[in-house]
Amino acid sequence: MEWQDAHLSSRFSLMASGESPYKRTTYRYSPLLALLLVPNSIIHRSWGKFIFSASDLLVGLFIREILKLRKVVCTVSVMVWLLNPFTFTIGTRGNCEPIVCAMILWIIFSLMKGNLSQAAFWYGLVVHFRVYPIIYALPIILVLDSKLFRSGPKPSLEDWNSHTSSTEKKTFHFSVRSLFSRERIMFGLISGGVFLACNAVSFYFYGHEFLHEALLYHLTRTDPRHNFSIYFYHIYLHYERQFSAVEKLISFLPQFTLQLALVFSFSKDPVFCMFLQTVAFVAFNKVITAQYFVWFYCLLPLILPWSRMKLKWEGILCIILWIGAQTHWLLWGYMLEFKGVNVLLQLWMASLVFLAANTFVLVKIIQRHRFSPLFRQYGSSDGKNVEKLD
Repeated sequence: MEWQDAHLSSRFSLMASGESPYKRTTYRYSPLLALLLVPNSIIHRSWGKFIFSASDLLVGLFIREILKLRKVVCTVSVMVWLLNPFTFTIGTRGNCEPIVCAMILWIIFSLMKGNLSQAAFWYGLVVHFRVYPIIYALPIILVLDSKLFRSGPKPSLEDWNSHTSSTEKKTFHFSVRSLFSRERIMFGLISGGVFLACNAVSFYFYGHEFLHEALLYHLTRTDPRHNFSIYFYHIYLHYERQFSAVEKLISFLPQFTLQLALVFSFSKDPVFCMFLQTVAFVAFNKVITAQYFVWFYCLLPLILPWSRMKLKWEGILCIILWIGAQTHWLLWGYMLEFKGVNVLLQLWMASLVFLAANTFVLVKIIQRHRFSPLFRQYGSSDGKNVEKLD
């Protein structure tokens, strides 16, 4: 752990000494992260791990508070995050994903409290901090319907025990005129302004180096190293020749298609929609590493109370299938990385199995979900019951 702390501190000591954090070739994040971790070099080299671990606990608190707003007191959901060895290992090893998860949950909480400007501010910041939350823009914009959400007063939320059909197709129907509501324009202007301001300041200090490493790199990234993605083997075989921009971007087509399909089917239930989006985005990404799983782990506890999937046996089957497919991949990865055996083809086939497992579990979750819109239309009666799940 001391070796890891020393090497974690080294990348942020660059900023502490007045140099660019991008001199570290593997640094692909916002300079705000490097600034946040400057105390690694001043106070203690484990400062970053303390911040990440504290964020991990904050995520657990936000999960509890969000569920309380839906009149659900569910200790199981909080435990799914806090007692998950994978999630707290990610933070304690020195990864910033818990900070991102905390910001995303705070945005959801702010929207549920009716604080549109605060949600917009943090959304603009989190997209600058970590690009992937840009996928949540469309469901957030769609749910800011004037019939459901008005800035200022706390919106009326659907309770956990509200009865809605699980089979009815829930899509948005709107006119072009209603699309440009006051709330949607306000959210777009504030979040866009924060995002552009953060990027402008970062560009002022670090120029094109920031633009490429923190933003553009993620759009055209081609990583020949083995990872969970089904694309890695093709990239590995053709890495010596330069990929065109069209080839780099075409891999986004399955992701883009899935994102649109999920958004227009489930965006009235935005938390569930965001969970599905994240799982699909990660599963079909060009590069998949274990830390990406944290992106949807933080949303999973928020949808569990609305799932009709029983832990015995269907839930256990999904868990075993997902973990088993991942373990199968890791076994081939171990053979390649530590034993030096050429098993790249087998590893790619394991990636296909892992994608199939992700798809199967995602379909099962959709089939067993009890659809519940987040906001009630103005004028609907409010429920009074509080349900407790143990």
